[in-house]
Formats: sequence, structure tokens, C-alpha cells
Amino acid sequence: MQQNVRFQRFLYCSPVGLNVLVPTTAETDFAENIYFFAVLGKANRFGIETHMSEWSEFTSALLAFFVLHSVPVRPAVKSRIVSLTSGRFFTFAYSCVSLLALGWLIVASSRAPYVEIWPPAPWQHVAALVLMLCVCVIIAFALGRPNPFSFGGSSETGFDPSRAGIVHLHRHPLLLAFFLWASAHLLPNGDLAHVILFGLFAGFSLLGMKLINRRTRRQIGSKQYEALLMSVQQAPLLRSFALDHPLIRTLTGFDLFIVLVLLHPLVIGVSPLAVLY
Repeated sequence: MQQNVRFQRFLYCSPVGLNVLVPTTAETDFAENIYFFAVLGKANRFGIETHMSEWSEFTSALLAFFVLHSVPVRPAVKSRIVSLTSGRFFTFAYSCVSLLALGWLIVASSRAPYVEIWPPAPWQHVAALVLMLCVCVIIAFALGRPNPFSFGGSSETGFDPSRAGIVHLHRHPLLLAFFLWASAHLLPNGDLAHVILFGLFAGFSLLGMKLINRRTRRQIGSKQYEALLMSVQQAPLLRSFALDHPLIRTLTGFDLFIVLVLLHPLVIGVSPLAVLY
């Protein structure tokens, strides 16, 4: 009488990367096991077993991106660079290098070994499109609007608490848009490299809100910060958006969404509408 021995397949992390242990199941026959071990023999293709050398570009790009966004912007480093050049040069050069670093990181994540965390599904792409439409509308309402709570928090020039616009709904609309952008791209990209990439972006956008809140509160004073926040929250919602031209900004957000959808296959190489075909 044949004895049934249970097999289980699961991933584990080792110092050299991701590996697979294969005990068995009672229902697993000999041919299926031979097939599964054949898959292991092509581990690089299927992302089942990878070594650290295959992650070197992604790791380097990730480290470079976060070093770039932590070291040069430190007050001591930034002031030194500005003293040697100029404020405009620093802003221009830093923006260009940041875009290049982001581009490298995105390309490196697509070249990293494919290790599936969750399988793709059509609903993920639909949800991503809806979230990206929200992102574009939020950006349209946030750009060109004074905001003493985020990105230069101590400046209140031109800011009317009773007509705060989107700031009435969220103190950090651009960081909120960045969080939703990362979340939208996280859903349909369930492989390890993209989960790390967009998961970190989402996490750092939330962390950035807390850090900016703390910095702004320290710069303008806790009492003044709370009073300003209270004035914004107590203003009627419709009055807050009265001077914001809501229809124009909403249409601008839709236009931005259409532009991004059209550019996505040209720049990234993948159409976000492919799941709808």
C-alpha cells in the first residue's frame, strides 16, 4: 500500500536570495513533481530562485535615489552647494538629477527578477485607473494654491483660511496625490521589486506628511499653527472652493489624466488601458 506524504511549496529568504523548499502533498504524483523541479531548474525565468547579484542594479538605484533625497537637501549640505553656485542652479540641477534617478529606479525595477507576491487581476488595473484620475484632479486643485501647511510651511502669503480650497480637505494635497499614485501602481504590480518600489513611495509620502507637520508647527509656533488649522476647518466647504474655479480645475485634472494615459505606453511601454481591450 502506497504511503501518502504531504508536500508543501513555499518561499524562504536566505543570504543568497529567494529559494524554494519542496516537500510534497498526498495528491501530487510523480509527473507533477518532475515538472515542478524542472521549473526550479529555470528559476531565473520564473523568479522562483534568485541571487543577490541579480538584484544589484535595483538595489543600487534604490540606494542612490534615497541618498539623493536625503543628503543634498540637508541644510548644511544645501547651503554649502548654494554658496558655491546659486539657489536657482541648485533647484534646477537637483530637479534634473532627481528625475534621472527616478527614471533609473523605475527601469531597474522592471529589470529585477520577477518574484510574484500576488497574481495580477483585471480589477487591479481598473482600480489603478480610478485612483490615477483622482490623483490628476487633486494635482489640478493643488497647483498654484498657497498652502502654509506643506512645502514651505511658514509662508502664508496669499493664503485665506476661509478660502483654502483643497487645503480645507487635506493639508498635504500633493503628498496625498503621491501616495495615491504609488498605491495605484502597487495594485497591478504584485512582483517583489515593484512592491518594494511603490510600497516605499507610499510609506514615505505618509511619513513626509508627519515630518512636514512637525516642521511647520515648530517654524510658526504651535498656537499659531492650531489657530490657522482651526480657521481652515471651520470655514464652509463651498466658500472654501468659491474662488478656485472648480469646474476649470476639474477639467484640467481630466485633461492631465488623458495625457498621462496616452503617454504611458510611449514612455513606460505598457498601456494602462490594455486590460479593457
